[in-house]
Amino acid sequence: MAYWLVKSEPFKYSWDRMVADGVTHWDGVRNHQASNNLKAMRLGDRAFFYHSNEGLEIVGVVEIAREYYPDPGDESGRFGMVDVRPVVPAAMPVTLKQMKADPVLADMALIRQSRLSVCPVTDIQWRHICRLAGIDA
Repeated sequence: MAYWLVKSEPFKYSWDRMVADGVTHWDGVRNHQASNNLKAMRLGDRAFFYHSNEGLEIVGVVEIAREYYPDPGDESGRFGMVDVRPVVPAAMPVTLKQMKADPVLADMALIRQSRLSVCPVTDIQWRHICRLAGIDA
């Protein structure tokens, strides 16, 4: 299993809406590196759900429910999307400030490439953040 982080601005698509919807498309990604990360996702992989711009925190975990397929919103035909489903909320959201101050997370893609909307997360980073968030995932 691989681990990831996906970002959403809460005013556009929040964790609460993710939970209410049950399953959703993770679409609209137009950065090639982020798109390549979507292509690498496999069924059952897990991702942190991160509120960007407002909150700046990990608020839950989602699971990849459908692997990469074409994004009908992309007129160029170059980009795709995956489907995700909620797994568990964070008992304690983990803020960007916490992550930046944590030496275990210093090399995290979220910190090194702050504008990347879909990032890989290492096994060590995943376990560490799950502990901080009170998540058993």
